[in-house]
Amino acid sequence: MAQEYSFDVVSSFDRQELANAVDQTEREIGTRFDFKGVPAEVTLGPTEITLLTESEYKLKAIFDILSARAIKRNISPKVFDPGKPEQAARGNMRQVIKLREGIDEDLARTLQKKIKAVSPKLQARIQGDTLRVSSRDKDTLQEVITELKALDIPTPLQFTNYR
Repeated sequence: MAQEYSFDVVSSFDRQELANAVDQTEREIGTRFDFKGVPAEVTLGPTEITLLTESEYKLKAIFDILSARAIKRNISPKVFDPGKPEQAARGNMRQVIKLREGIDEDLARTLQKKIKAVSPKLQARIQGDTLRVSSRDKDTLQEVITELKALDIPTPLQFTNYR
């Protein structure tokens, strides 16, 4: 009997590293000259990050700092889904940045079709917010990983449990 090889396609990030990136962002904002005397907050929630400051320009600056800190901590900037800036109390501006985690069903189906296009012998099963790909040939699985890495999708993908 031939052995079955597999790997999982997931979309996740290290929550502690994100908390560290937010903390570093807050510290940098506190030391920058253009934020002196300006209300500026970065709040990490369970599914989003909230930015609060006086103008859209400063919101963009905070988001750029946050993105740079996240990249240095090996968190893909695709994790961030920034919303529209909105008015907040006392003339400030607020922006909610949703955090993308997990593969939604529509994306999983799309990925399943792309995997089947590589080789019809591959098995791709949707398991919650992960996608399990299995085959009898390791080389085919490597081709699938290469194909999925080349895709331009808004969700970051990781490949785990390669056996």
